[in-house]
Amino acid sequence: MEKTKTLVPPLSGKSVSIKAKTYVLDTNVLLHDPQSIFKFEENNLAIPVEVLEELDAIKGEQSTERGRNARRVHRILQELLPDSRSMHEGVKLENGGTLSVIINRYVVENNMSSPAMQRLRAVLSDFGKKDNRIIASALFVQETFPPPTILVTKDVNMQLKACAVGLEAQDYLNDKVPEAPDTDSYPTLNLDVYEMQRFCSEGQLELSGEIAKRLYLNEYVLLMTPEGKTMPGRYFGNETVRRLRFPEFVKAPGGIPIRPRNLEQQFFLDALMDDTISLITCFGKAGTGKTLLSTAAALHQTTDDSSRYDGLSISRPVIALGKDIGFLPGTLEEKMKPWLQPYHDALEVLMPSKPQKEQQFAAKKVGKKNKKHDDTMSLMSAPQPSHGGGNGGVPPMKPYERLIRSGVLEIEALAFIRGRSIARRFFILDEAQQLTPHEVKTVITRISEGSKIVLIGDPAQIDNPYVDARSNGLVYCHNRMKGQALHAHVKLSKGERSRLAELAADLL
Repeated sequence: MEKTKTLVPPLSGKSVSIKAKTYVLDTNVLLHDPQSIFKFEENNLAIPVEVLEELDAIKGEQSTERGRNARRVHRILQELLPDSRSMHEGVKLENGGTLSVIINRYVVENNMSSPAMQRLRAVLSDFGKKDNRIIASALFVQETFPPPTILVTKDVNMQLKACAVGLEAQDYLNDKVPEAPDTDSYPTLNLDVYEMQRFCSEGQLELSGEIAKRLYLNEYVLLMTPEGKTMPGRYFGNETVRRLRFPEFVKAPGGIPIRPRNLEQQFFLDALMDDTISLITCFGKAGTGKTLLSTAAALHQTTDDSSRYDGLSISRPVIALGKDIGFLPGTLEEKMKPWLQPYHDALEVLMPSKPQKEQQFAAKKVGKKNKKHDDTMSLMSAPQPSHGGGNGGVPPMKPYERLIRSGVLEIEALAFIRGRSIARRFFILDEAQQLTPHEVKTVITRISEGSKIVLIGDPAQIDNPYVDARSNGLVYCHNRMKGQALHAHVKLSKGERSRLAELAADLL
């Protein structure tokens, strides 16, 4: 254990015990994880007073996750730092560290003669920016406290500015998953011909203990013989691999059948159709079939007589920062439509309506044998009249719109999901890589018994500035849930949308 050092803090005559490192927290770290205060072990935490000012400006956001987290941080700090003395002198935390609020004495006394302040003014002269003032506070801590001082921020540009003025800066790493090898392949189990024949006939295969230790529960594997014959399977635990179990095709009511086109889609469909799996995480680039296959499998299970689900719910983050959509006009479905257009496109494919051009062509092919027949065909191809009594007409209802009207297909807004209990629903959350781990936790904890949730997204396409490929909610959820009996994970890498889409996804 490292030795402690007793120093005199800048705003008090009392001594405090200083540990190996002093971490200065930026606002976005506290907004990302309000519990981050308790996750720095036996080290010192310093919160610049400018951070409290930024939190105060954000706490009024009533319907956003940022606003809720800002208010939560305020409550935590109020409990830990009840008065001015505790704020300046610091308090002991349960994990052995200390917590204090820092006021930059150089700025208060207008004393910029220190080397750090002179260096800061030469590089970042605009002290009206909160980021620059937070960096200045961190430099003040660095000059005042002997242990290494580290600024913790999720703002990459702020990290660069801090490094430019000689201050060490890091990202908040507590909820980042470990770096994994960049591979799209699934585990391969080498079998001889007789073992493969036994697996095909019996539907399962017993593994040796050493091989089974390398697999986690519900992991998908590829069995292969020396001759190159392959067969997919899933590890069910107890040193047993079983064959995949899914129907030949899935389809929406009155729609077209959808079949998996590659091995990875077979894995995905197997997980989608397995009643014992309540949570699926799926990584995949554009065009790999995440949206289409999950929607088809969901409608296939929610519209037959033996279904365990009462309907399908679809949602996705509306914008990267999680603001609500209250300023858009119309009903909830109309507000969500721009964000859920990929699902409208998928539903158009799954449940196509007969184009009017085909109807008109059919009318011309019959010929003008009698005027009555022509009038009938024209009426069939024309938009249906409005039932509101007006002179205008409305286009015929699309097949999937009937599912929305009946409640089988539901459009969910994440802004309003807190406090809900979602029972007997098949829930698809798209673009889950845009969410923080806390937001994903909020959604998953809404799922009741008898429901299933599918999180899909591409960790390589993230617009949220406060998460990355290792800290977003989708990747975090997969890493923490891996090996649980209720969870399965699939990674889709082969594009099936078109040759052009696949080429663009790989090269552009």
